Amino acid sequence: MEMPKGWFWSVCKRGRPYIGVLFLQLGYAINNLIVKSALNEGLNPYTFSVYRNIAAAVAFGPFALYFERKIRSQMTFSVFWKISLLALIEPVLDQILYYTGMKYTTATFAIAMCNVLPALTFVMAWIFRLEKVNVKKLHSQGKILGTLITVGGAMVMTLVNGPLVPLPWTKGTGVHQVVASTALVSQDQHIKGAIMITAGCFCWASFYILQAMTLKEYPAQLSLTTLICMMGALQGTVVTLLIENGKSGIWSMHKRTEIIATLYSGIIRSGASYYVSGLVMKEKGPFFVTAFNPLGMVIVAIVSSFALAERLLLGRVVGAFIIVLGEMQLLDICSTSLPHDTRILGL
Repeated sequence: MEMPKGWFWSVCKRGRPYIGVLFLQLGYAINNLIVKSALNEGLNPYTFSVYRNIAAAVAFGPFALYFERKIRSQMTFSVFWKISLLALIEPVLDQILYYTGMKYTTATFAIAMCNVLPALTFVMAWIFRLEKVNVKKLHSQGKILGTLITVGGAMVMTLVNGPLVPLPWTKGTGVHQVVASTALVSQDQHIKGAIMITAGCFCWASFYILQAMTLKEYPAQLSLTTLICMMGALQGTVVTLLIENGKSGIWSMHKRTEIIATLYSGIIRSGASYYVSGLVMKEKGPFFVTAFNPLGMVIVAIVSSFALAERLLLGRVVGAFIIVLGEMQLLDICSTSLPHDTRILGL
């Protein structure tokens, strides 16, 4: 049977969003593993945030100058202060909080906690009246229920440890067991890290809301990404000097893992991910992207048990599963009003 002409390109076009989210999740997973390895070797989260944003601005600045030279609108004071605020809440505060929290916990835990992002985005959109909620309607009740389930899962992950989950490839490996036991942190440090990661996710959700408003005035997405990273590097430098005042050697990077983490995180996790996620969200909406977060969590959980000797505890596995259930509830409910949600977040 002869295939109709153009079927291949039609399939490719329908598959682009799935390829995009696969790229994002692989990028996030690899980034978490590389950065966690560098943090274990002494990478400073504050200077890392600065260098990461510099790498992203240098990598994507030329593309923004060339490809968006005709669509960039004039820089106004309104756009400038929004870019400054965007740079503060995501490239500076979010990244510092997230990676400092990861230093106190594990790469698996950090990426699992990011599954609360859709719930936080929904709540903030509700607060700023960008999302209409009527508690008497089943549709709104489903959103609220999904949010509560997600938050409950995050609390379980934070407060409950439970027994060790045995993995086939770590059974009987004394080296892994020794490394894992030395890598464990206290419960106080774990809670501190969980709070920091949650605060970072709150900044990330705030970034989405403000980005939607900014893109209406400044639609050049590559240029906006470059400006945010440039401003983030400047603000991050000021924050680092204030917090790490008097500490010598914090700006030097001698280890290969630190340099690789900085370049990869800046070019892939900041620049490329900002751009690709924006393209996917324009076509499928933000909840389509977040629905694939569990994929990144599974990748990190498996690979980190090999590469970083991270142990999986039953309480955190159960908490992650609850978060995924809440996220899927939100995705199922919000998919029935996708055009509305996509317009809200402006992505």
